[in-house]
This record gives sequence, structure tokens and C-alpha cells, in this order.
Amino acid sequence: MKGYYIYTYGCQMNVHETEKLAGILQDRGYELVDNVENADVVVFNTCCIRESAEQKIMGNIGAIKPIKKNKKDMIVAVCGCMAQQKDMASNLRKKFPFVDIVFGANNIEFFGEYLDTYLEQKKFLNKVESDKQYTENIAGVNYVRDNPLYAYVNIMYGCNNFCTYCIVPYVRGREKSRAPEDIYREVKTLIDMGYKVITLLGQNVNSYGLDGNTDGVNFANLLKNIANFDGNFELRFMTSHPKDLSDEVIEVMASNDKISKSLHLPVQAGSNKVLKAMNRSYTKEAYLTLIDKIKTAMPSITLSTDIIVGFPGESDEEYQETVDLIKKVQYHNAFIFMYSKRKGTIAEKMENQVPIATKRERIHNLLEIQHEISEQLFNKMVGTTQRVLIDSENEKGYVAKAQCGKVVKLTKDAKLKIGEFYDVEITDYKKGNLIGNAKL
Repeated sequence: MKGYYIYTYGCQMNVHETEKLAGILQDRGYELVDNVENADVVVFNTCCIRESAEQKIMGNIGAIKPIKKNKKDMIVAVCGCMAQQKDMASNLRKKFPFVDIVFGANNIEFFGEYLDTYLEQKKFLNKVESDKQYTENIAGVNYVRDNPLYAYVNIMYGCNNFCTYCIVPYVRGREKSRAPEDIYREVKTLIDMGYKVITLLGQNVNSYGLDGNTDGVNFANLLKNIANFDGNFELRFMTSHPKDLSDEVIEVMASNDKISKSLHLPVQAGSNKVLKAMNRSYTKEAYLTLIDKIKTAMPSITLSTDIIVGFPGESDEEYQETVDLIKKVQYHNAFIFMYSKRKGTIAEKMENQVPIATKRERIHNLLEIQHEISEQLFNKMVGTTQRVLIDSENEKGYVAKAQCGKVVKLTKDAKLKIGEFYDVEITDYKKGNLIGNAKL
């Protein structure tokens, strides 16, 4: 048996692309192994959104060196966003001469061909194509999905927003929407296979169709059409950009029970000055107006967000505006990060970089505030009815997921089945988990 092992870093897009890499390898006779030392092919599917992620990846690649020394036929490949950066392939080769193949985020679908070529020639391959626009032949893709209930579906690739802190447009390229008929075909197949939660993916799903490649189908149309498919499933999507989330999308979400009433809407900062420096293309006031529309249409919506603290030039007063915003919005979850310089971005060269000690103080403070808000909101769910999907069990009972993403624990009942949706009355909230009883 030939074995493979894949390290995956970063966002849901990367997780989904690892499913593709696994499919390519399995089509060539490789099987997943549970220990990298037993692998014949090791792939690092990388992320470069933050410096800490890149440092971790570099450390993990370095740790392969003694394994490769003892197993000279092992093939080591590095791909994804970090590999896509300018000069990264040559830098990786210099630092880690045992790396055999490097390819970028835009040509993952050709990994099988690169692997075949390497096995034939046994020479280092640099297959990063900086000017290549992502393409996908969906008919030829064999995804190996880790979970039989949850499935990701890409609806578009790339990003046109060029936030000044973000490397994504430089490594993922410009926005390109997939043809709606290809998306419909893939989603219908997944529903027929028994998948229960379908998540539509894109760097900015709300701009789907704006590139003119979808015969007039926009994101609201796409959502509505998929939600009208037959079958018992839940539809989710991520990520949304506040500047492009339309009233039409909000209306479609509110009017269809199959669409999750959970929304991830990154705000990044609560100061107009900082938002402008970030090139976010909206104001704090516009964002809060959008939040009001969403809550009016869906009073039970659960909201999450991304926030960056310590962006260059952020003053104490501007940071306090972010604090005030999260208190006003009341997010159920917030993913909070310290600003990290990314080579090649505009923000890298900005003056007035915030000292690391100040960033640490701010993130610690904001995390504490958000934790308190989250605890209050989830405690308020006690007494409500939530639709959940039972996805596993343990010795104490069943484990389910609510639309808000929270774990819901249920006592065992012979009438309950893994892979089915149930309405659950929430009876308690303990140690970060909701407790409930299914309404049968």
C-alpha cells in the first residue's frame, strides 16, 4: 500500500482543496495513513493570511527532514497560498532542499500531473503559475470528504477587494464565478448522497456573478434556487463582505427555512478612519445599518465576525470604537486577531505600526469582552427551540450542531438517529455547550 498524509492550514477553502488533493492521490492508488512517518507522499496545503501561520508551516516542513532522510523515496510537496507568493518556491527549495514539488493555490487541480512527472523525472518541480486564473473541471474532480454529513462547495474563486492588510488577492487572483449549472449539479449530487449541511464557499460570496460569467444569476438567485431543491438539508455560506451583502440576499435568507439563520459578517474594525485605511469600502454607520436590517428580517439570527486589532495608526480612541461596536452588535462569536504584516501588501509599508505590547493588551481586553457577550447570548438560548443536526455520539449521549455552530448535547434516545435534523428545546448552557431535549 502507498500512503499519503496532508497537512492543512487556514480557511475552509483550504480544507475543501485538501479534499481535492486527497481525491487526486486516491485516484492514483494512495491511501490515507494516520502517521506522517508511514507516508509515501506528504503534502503541505498552506496558508499565508498571518505571519504566525507561515511560521508554524515552516516549522512543520522542517520537522519532515529527519523522516525524509530515513525514507529517501518519500515525496514532499508544498502547495496553496503560501507557496503562491512571489519567490516562495525558490526560497522553500533553498531552505528545505528535501522538498520535491511546489505548486500554487491556482493550479491545485493539476497536482496529479505534477506527481506523475516527478515520479518519472525525479527532479524538483516548481509549478507556481502566478498569472494563471483558477479553473475547475468539476466532472473530473473526486473529492474525499472527511465527514459524510457536511460538504463544502466552491461557488467562486479569488478576490477583487484588495484590503490593505490582506495577501489573498495576490495569491488567489481576481474573482471568478463558477457556472451556476455546475454548482447546481454538484449540490444535487451531494444531497442525493445524503449530505445534510451544504456550505457555499468563496472569498466574497456576495459578489458571485458580478464578473459576468453566470448569465445574470447573482448570489441571491443562487441561494434561492438551491434552497428550493428537494431534500432535507441545510444551506450555509461564507464569507460575506459587508459592502456587497444585498437586501435581496437578506430577504432570501429570511424567507427560506433551509437557509441557516447564522451569518459571518467580518467588520474588522469599528473606526471609520481605520476602515478607510484598510480599504474596506464601508463605514461603521453603514455596517450598523446593515446589521439592523438583518436583525429586523431575522430576529433570531446568530452573528459572527472577524476583527483586527492594532492596525497601523490605530489609536486608543479608535480601538475603543471597535469595543463599542461589538457591544452594540452583540456577536455570538468573534474571531479576533492582532494585525500581522504581510509582505507585498499596502499596510506593510504604512507608518505608525502599533507596538506589539499594545496589540497584546488590546486583543486580551477584546477577547474578554467578547467572551462575556457570547456567554450572555448563549445563556439566553435556554428555553428556546433550536433546529439541530445530530452528527455523532459518545458514552454520555448524542452530539449535535445548531445553526449557530454551537455544540448541543442530547441524552440518548432510541428514537433519535445520527444524520437527522430535530427540533430541540434548550434546557441549559454548561461549559460552552448547549444542553437540550429533542421534541419528538
